[in-house]
Amino acid sequence: MTSQQKIENSSQQLEARVTTLEKELAQMKMVLAESFKKKEPWWLKVAGSFENDSTFDEAIRLGQQWRSSAE
Repeated sequence: MTSQQKIENSSQQLEARVTTLEKELAQMKMVLAESFKKKEPWWLKVAGSFENDSTFDEAIRLGQQWRSSAE
């Protein structure tokens, strides 16, 4: 194999790798763009999820009690 053939072979390999990287980058950009298109804030999904939860109410009560005792 001549040096010219080696250069051409290396060039083809690099071109194939760059093409693969470009495709992967395009996919990553699409995924990232989708993640920023969320229609509602994340906290709306959890807001109210502890409604009528006696364990959560107890945690709130204990927290208030602790804060009052720290004053």
